[in-house]
Amino acid sequence: MNKSKKKKKILFAASEAVPFVKSGGLGDVCGALPKALRQAGHDVRLVIPRYWAVDRNAHHLEWAVSPMGVPLGSGMVWCGVMKGEADGVPVYLVEHESYFGRAGLYDDGIREYDDNAARFGFFSKAVLQLCRDIRFKPDIVHANDWQTALIPCYLKIWELNNPFFQHTASVFSIHNIAHQGVFPAQFYSLLGLGDGNFVQDKFENYQRINFMKGAIFYSDVISTVSPTYAHEILTSPGGSGLTPYLERRREDIYGVLNGADYEHWNPETDALIPANYSDRNMEPKTACKLALQKEFMLEQDSRIPVIGVVSRFCHQKGFQLLAPVMRAILKNMMVQFVFLGSGEKSQEDYFGGLPAECPGKVGAWIGYHNRKAHLIEAGADFIRSEERRVGKECRSR
Repeated sequence: MNKSKKKKKILFAASEAVPFVKSGGLGDVCGALPKALRQAGHDVRLVIPRYWAVDRNAHHLEWAVSPMGVPLGSGMVWCGVMKGEADGVPVYLVEHESYFGRAGLYDDGIREYDDNAARFGFFSKAVLQLCRDIRFKPDIVHANDWQTALIPCYLKIWELNNPFFQHTASVFSIHNIAHQGVFPAQFYSLLGLGDGNFVQDKFENYQRINFMKGAIFYSDVISTVSPTYAHEILTSPGGSGLTPYLERRREDIYGVLNGADYEHWNPETDALIPANYSDRNMEPKTACKLALQKEFMLEQDSRIPVIGVVSRFCHQKGFQLLAPVMRAILKNMMVQFVFLGSGEKSQEDYFGGLPAECPGKVGAWIGYHNRKAHLIEAGADFIRSEERRVGKECRSR
């Protein structure tokens, strides 16, 4: 058998994944890619935190490991691990009430949690401890963004000579380089990253800890969400300060284009939209558009263009550029807007308040709602979306 086609054991670690929990495009990719890898014949396991928002009963979760001891700092943190399934992929959810029993994933809706370094340092260690406890020896550990960036580091710092991980390589995917996981240096000893590693080339970032910087140094392979993004982060200012460190790893960086999971995002078969259509028969799309207008209390008129936005509200997405011109657009153009997402409180308040100010012309849903997201994608005439889908390249809806 060709070695490249050999079935691999892959441990996929992420801070969010559909259908369990999602705040943005990261959740889409981390829900869809493990399924795609499984369909390619690999043995894939997914590990995410068991946040308060994840309903045990709705996802039929059962205890897999309880209790599980995770070394952190000078002591042991005890937690439990639940198990579920998504599209045939075994999913493990690390439960620790103090760290994950909160309404928000990374923040309280206004500012980031002060202990995010401890929360996700613990989670990264828990992922590797889980592998040992369930005796799953991965060929590849795939970590995603800053929340799991310490996993490749722990593999090289503490597990390098551990026979259990002797044949384990790491892949680190950068979905959003603007968020790097930068924290006060006071967490360094708790995280256990090695006495000599708090240096500029590894974790030190202006006397603070940078999780992503460490992963860039220690991971075996680095991937990004597209070839274009791979090029951007190697060019200042696209690297958000990390370009010199990425440049050193240039030969190990791969841009892999996100695609579409057509089992969930195909207008020909989507069960969450009022009418199915295709590029060969677009007529039923009108029913989706009218349903979208009704859902968001817009004027129901198929002649009015609808612009749909499914995204996180943050500076990087450009909402600070759209906000100042919204009133002029709505006053001078025959157009409607539909917004769905969450993020920076100021942007949530602004775009969430527009429907009251401009009734019939703007609709908004602050938060994430899967059915509404499908309806926006199916019914809008123009889309600005971060529904990052994995599999094939995206096609027009």
